[in-house]
Amino acid sequence: MTTETKVQRTAQLLAGQYQDGLRYSMDADSAPGSIEEAYQIQAALQQILSQSQGPIAGYKIAYTTTTMRQNSGITEPGAGVVLANNVRHSPATVRASDYLRLGIECEVAARLGEDLPASGAPYDRARIEAAVDTVMAAFEVIDGRSEQVEDPHSRLLAGIATNISNAGVALGPGVTDWRSVDLAASRGSMTINGELVGEGLGSDVMGHPLEPLVWLANMLANRGDGLKAGMVVITGSIVTPKFLNPGDHAVVAVEGLGEATLTVE
Repeated sequence: MTTETKVQRTAQLLAGQYQDGLRYSMDADSAPGSIEEAYQIQAALQQILSQSQGPIAGYKIAYTTTTMRQNSGITEPGAGVVLANNVRHSPATVRASDYLRLGIECEVAARLGEDLPASGAPYDRARIEAAVDTVMAAFEVIDGRSEQVEDPHSRLLAGIATNISNAGVALGPGVTDWRSVDLAASRGSMTINGELVGEGLGSDVMGHPLEPLVWLANMLANRGDGLKAGMVVITGSIVTPKFLNPGDHAVVAVEGLGEATLTVE
């Protein structure tokens, strides 16, 4: 079986599991054997899902802490895509029945005001900051569909292939004067039904919330791809994932950026 055949067959397998409301499951013949193959499967899967969920509107970045990367046996973060129909704005409402296991993370999101093409690489943070139009507090919405895999590296590859659990974002109001905010020192927090369930600092994400965006722009450039003006990138979780039930009301807040709210029906 060629790599292309395997990628397409695995993407069709995963898309069928998604549409049937099942956990993702790949056997030895379908599981990715490398990070490159995992990203190829991810792209093919998202191409199928985009038929009903819209085109790519942005990206998520994961594995942004040293501990997470060490535990997974990798040296750099990972990326997934955000599809247009899954971009929501605070106050947002979602239905628990649309997800297998609905979860949320507290993130800093950045919206680009200009393209970052492959031809502009290598990028540094000064260039990335110049391209960012607005920054906001945001939820990453996740759907816990991944099967339990004991081996950390195999779990990583399966996670990338299945888009690292991303099921969208819920964005707070955009802040255009974000350069006056010390994003690294800003505290982020999450409350569920009025109870504080987690908090952290912007510096917990690779030292600064925009540093993962530098990595993303260069990673995509190495693949001959780029970022487009208007895309939204969530740059890594400040608070560990929390899972929600019908009736829950969650708030994420980031100092200097305000807050976003999400209610579950």
